[in-house]
Amino acid sequence: MRYTKLGTTGLDVSALALGCMTFGEPDRGNHPWSLPEEESRPIIKQALEAGITFFDTANVYSDGSSEEIVGRALRDFADRDAVVIATKVHGVMRPGPNGRGLSRKAILTEIDHSLRRLGTDYVDLYQIHRWDPHTPIEETLEALHDVVKAGKARYIGASSMYAWQFSKAVYLQREHGWTRFVTMQDHYNLLNREEEREMLPLCADLGVGTLPWSPLARGKLTRDWDAITERSQTDEFGKTLYVQQADRAVADAVARVAEARGVPRAQVALAWVSSNPVVTAPIVGARTGKHLEDAVASLDIELTADERAELESPYVPHPVVGF
Repeated sequence: MRYTKLGTTGLDVSALALGCMTFGEPDRGNHPWSLPEEESRPIIKQALEAGITFFDTANVYSDGSSEEIVGRALRDFADRDAVVIATKVHGVMRPGPNGRGLSRKAILTEIDHSLRRLGTDYVDLYQIHRWDPHTPIEETLEALHDVVKAGKARYIGASSMYAWQFSKAVYLQREHGWTRFVTMQDHYNLLNREEEREMLPLCADLGVGTLPWSPLARGKLTRDWDAITERSQTDEFGKTLYVQQADRAVADAVARVAEARGVPRAQVALAWVSSNPVVTAPIVGARTGKHLEDAVASLDIELTADERAELESPYVPHPVVGF
């Protein structure tokens, strides 16, 4: 395993983050494809044995059961001081007008619930899952600052928003002396490279590390284009992301490069994401041990200029999706 700094902080993280949306009781929330606890624990243990120290979850994943499963597994298999736990806040957690969002009430409530479910006194990275247009951003940023000063989070990050929104937030943090965002978790892969236009250059300029979600495009880059899986049939959010038939040419290019190298497609697609110097760690989901093995092996692949050109040349502009 390779390790790197989280953005320009002093925190070391593995060059892969294990995405924990895969773990959660299927009868809780809206992820019927998620793995129950008895199937999740071996994968979490395998990740730790492979040297992965970075685990990313969210309060909304499987209605909180992802945090519960991850928290118990890390308590049993790892030293808390040796792992980096990230979670998020924003989505709907309960009925009623204050059951979601980024108000001060929501943030201070949800951090305590997340810590209880995770079984820890603090999270290493607390992220806003989306931009909240219904709450003044100043209120959100000051509440996050207070979470850090209370010792409940070591660092804060953001996810999935327009570059102008992120720039505004960082400016306000500087102006008021509030704790700054150190990461951006954004939608980035070979099928959706729109972040290269503004967000990634902005993060490079600010020294903010990026943690791409869906680096394998919900598996579209790992299998034949028309193949279906249990998740692809039931992942309603995922169905909104990759709908352009032109994307098939990119997936076919991944298949060709992988076949020429004699490696699985997932390794090629992940190696491409990791090669971007702004990327700190792609967030990889794993439903099987083989998925995890491919993710780790991708770190040893160095794509040639010709391979990169073959992977990138079929790309066509896309509308912004995912938030």
